[in-house]
Amino acid sequence: MTPESLRKLFEQVRRGKISADEAVARMRHMPFEDLDFAKVDHHRRLRAGMPEVVLAEGKTPRQVATIFGRLAKAGGNVLATRATRQHFAAVRKSVRRAEYHELARAIVLQRDNSKYGKGTIAVVSAGTSDIPVAEEAVITAEVMGNDVEHLYDVGVAGIHRLLAHRAALTEARVVIVCAGMEGALPSVVGGLLRVPVIAVPTSVGYGASFKGLAALLGMLNSCASNVSVVNIDNGFGAGYVASMINRL
Repeated sequence: MTPESLRKLFEQVRRGKISADEAVARMRHMPFEDLDFAKVDHHRRLRAGMPEVVLAEGKTPRQVATIFGRLAKAGGNVLATRATRQHFAAVRKSVRRAEYHELARAIVLQRDNSKYGKGTIAVVSAGTSDIPVAEEAVITAEVMGNDVEHLYDVGVAGIHRLLAHRAALTEARVVIVCAGMEGALPSVVGGLLRVPVIAVPTSVGYGASFKGLAALLGMLNSCASNVSVVNIDNGFGAGYVASMINRL
């Protein structure tokens, strides 16, 4: 959509030829910004409810900085996941307010602090080694406008640690559970609660855990019917889906 066609659309609304809702529907498919090496989707928030997120992994620092800067120029919050310190250094040259979250490996520009979620998202990690994946989920959910509470190192090897936080769990509207090894914790949490539980298998564990495959299969076979599963180490995906559920 060109500036001229956009002006025509506004003029049609002004004259009453089309409704405001119809104009918004047309704008949901407005074009992207072509940077040659990337096509930045500035209208994903309008179309899908959430802004575009930059996956830094596999991109050069310059590429990440350019994409991040264009998204920042358009307004709103910006998130880049799987980012290194080198990516962050490049971003900070043009976006001074950007912050780096070491554990989550995320670059964040937080300008909109509005709360779009209807309740709290709880993020649970089975062990301390699962915290980086859990932090990716936390940061994602916070950037998407949710109140987030985290409960760390409460795995099944010491189940009393989890039960000590049962009140906080029951108050959550959505729960994300990150676990490696055999991946048993989401089933336990799911059996205690009446809300959606998003299981995140992590690549933490000894040889037979197969870098998260054992946890993934265990979670997919959960006997708790309120448990759904995202990919291995996909804290971002869990945080994103939890955010959408929390907006309903």
